[in-house]
Amino acid sequence: MEDIATETNPHRVVIVGGGFGGLYAAKALGKLKQVDVTLIDKRNFHLFQPLLYQVATGKLSPGDISSPLRAILSRYRRVKVLMDTVMDIDPQQQQVTLNHTTLPYDTLIVATGVSHHYFGHDQWAEAAPGLKTVEDALEMRKRIFGAFEAAEKESDPERRRAWLTFVVVGGGPTGVELAGALAELASHTLRDEFHHIDTTETRILLIEGLDRVLPPYPAQLSAKAAEALKDLGVTVRTQSLVTDIDDDVVTVRQGDRTEQIRAKTILWAAGVRASAMGKVLATRAGAQLDRSGRVMVNPDLSLPGQPNIFVVGDLAHFAHQGVGAASPEENQPLPGVAPVAMQQGAYVAKLIRQRLRGGDLAAFHYDDAGSLAVIGHHEAVVNMGRFKLSGLPAWLIWIFVHIYFLIEFDNKLVVMIQWLWSYFTRKGGARLITWEESRLDEPVVATGEPIEQPSASERTGPKQPSLAELN
Repeated sequence: MEDIATETNPHRVVIVGGGFGGLYAAKALGKLKQVDVTLIDKRNFHLFQPLLYQVATGKLSPGDISSPLRAILSRYRRVKVLMDTVMDIDPQQQQVTLNHTTLPYDTLIVATGVSHHYFGHDQWAEAAPGLKTVEDALEMRKRIFGAFEAAEKESDPERRRAWLTFVVVGGGPTGVELAGALAELASHTLRDEFHHIDTTETRILLIEGLDRVLPPYPAQLSAKAAEALKDLGVTVRTQSLVTDIDDDVVTVRQGDRTEQIRAKTILWAAGVRASAMGKVLATRAGAQLDRSGRVMVNPDLSLPGQPNIFVVGDLAHFAHQGVGAASPEENQPLPGVAPVAMQQGAYVAKLIRQRLRGGDLAAFHYDDAGSLAVIGHHEAVVNMGRFKLSGLPAWLIWIFVHIYFLIEFDNKLVVMIQWLWSYFTRKGGARLITWEESRLDEPVVATGEPIEQPSASERTGPKQPSLAELN
C-alpha cells in the first residue's frame, strides 16, 4: 500500500462474500473516506446461518434470519454492492473477473465460506440434503413436513414407520440442534394435528462417528447434551459411521456390527468443504489448502507471498492460535463459527486502515467468548471457559446471543416475538410445504385421462430468464 490514498484517489477494496466476515469488513471499511469498497455476493442478502435449522423445522421464516445487503450497507456511501459471481482472480493484474466484466482492486478480501462435505460420496446429496443455504432449509422443511403428511395417508405399517423415521447424520452443533428441534416438533407441535398417526411415535436417530456428541465441547457438556436429547426421545448413536445411503435406506456401521435403517427423511450435518474459491486461490495465487480445501493463511490472515489478498471466515485455515503443538501447522485451526468470521473481518479492515497510515498490526488473535448449542425447549449447553452451563440458564444466554447478532432491528424484534410465541405455545407458524410445479400430480378425470393443463406461459406469462441465463 505504497500509494497515498485520498478521497479523490481512494484505495480500492474488493470483498468477495457477504457473510459475517465480508459484512463486518465492509461495515468497518465503509467508515473510511479514503477507501472505496465493492462487496460481491451471488445473493442479495446476508443470512444468519446459525438459525437455519429453525427455518427447516418451521419455527422461523427465511426473511426472519435474512437481511438485504444493500439495506445493511446503505448508509455507507463508499460501499458498493454487486450481485454477481466471481469467476477468476488475477493477482498479477490485481483484478477479479465477474460474469461479464473485470474489477480492479488494491486489496482483496475473500470470505466465501464452506459448503457440505460428503466425504467422497457426493451422490448422497440428493437423498440427504445439508443445511447451509435458505434453499437447503426450505428443502429440509418440505421433506420434514411432507413426511408427516405422507405418513397420515399411508396404510402400510412398515411404510408408515419409514415415513416417521428421521436420521440426522452428524452430532456437531447443527446436528444436535436439528435433532432436538425435530423431537420438539413431533412430540409437541404436531401432536394434536394429525388423526391417523401418533406423531409422538416418530423415531429420530442422531448418528455421530466420534465417541460423543458435540465433540468440540467439554465432555461434561457433551454428556448433558446427550442426556437432554435422550429425554426428548432422540436415539443417539455414537462411534457409528454411515457407509451407504441408497433407496431410503441408511447403512450404519458400529464396530463390527452393520445395521440398515429404513428412513424416508435423511438430513446431513456431518461435515463441510471449502468453497470453490479456495481452489481458485491455490491455482492463481499459490495458496496452500488443507484436506477440506480451506486456505492456509498467515498470522495476519493474508496469503503467503500475497500481502494484499486476505482470506477470512470459514474459508480460512488459521492455525496460529490452536491447541499447542510442535509447529503452527500442527495446531488445530480456529473453528468455522460466526464470531471467528466477525472478528477476522473487523481485524482485516483495521489492518488496511493502519497500513494506509503507514503502520501495521500485530497478528490476529481470536477472543473466544464461548460456544453455545440449543437442544430443545429451554434446553441448551454453553461453554464459556470456566463457566459451563446447561438447561434453562444456558438456553436464555443462547437466545440473547443469537438475537443480539441478528443484523437489523426489525429482524431482532420479529425473532423475539416468534420465539416467545413458540416458547409458550410450542407452535411454529412457518410450516408451509412448497413443491415445484413439475412435482405436482396431474389431476385426472374418471376416464383416467389427464386433464389438459395450460402451458407455463399461459399460466404465468412469458418465462423469465434465470440468473444463470442472465449471467
